Amino acid sequence: MIAPRPALHEIETFLQRKRFAAIGVSRNPKDFTRTLFAEFRRRGYDVVPVNPGVSAIDDVPCFASVRDISPPVEGALLLTRPEVSDDIADQCIQAGVRQVWMYRAGGTGAVSPRAVVACQLNGIQVIAGECPFMFFSDTAFFHRAHGFCRKLMGRFPR
Repeated sequence: MIAPRPALHEIETFLQRKRFAAIGVSRNPKDFTRTLFAEFRRRGYDVVPVNPGVSAIDDVPCFASVRDISPPVEGALLLTRPEVSDDIADQCIQAGVRQVWMYRAGGTGAVSPRAVVACQLNGIQVIAGECPFMFFSDTAFFHRAHGFCRKLMGRFPR
């Protein structure tokens, strides 16, 4: 079973978590994942970066795996390629993560059908797709326009 369009209440639940893992945050400061990471931190979230190739992101200690985070997180935002998301889903299952958001703004993003099914079979709520920027009330015009267009097309979570 593949996750249907995420429900708005699932996204709101994720955004109410003030602490979660951001898996796949790039070491490149110009990468979009860094912009998203910084925006969550600016909004007061305790975002725990996960990237096995980096010791810190913006002076925040970085973990090699979501399994290494202590205390554990209940939410994980996947900013990875789909083929990496498969392994990350397994790590989230082992770490006891309860909700996974597989980021997507265009293309496939982090969404992997295998990862979605693995999470679902293990009781993890999955948000398959969507960009968090669209759900911030005071976000930049571009992100509001993106959300508006998705509403017009009937593709915005309800």
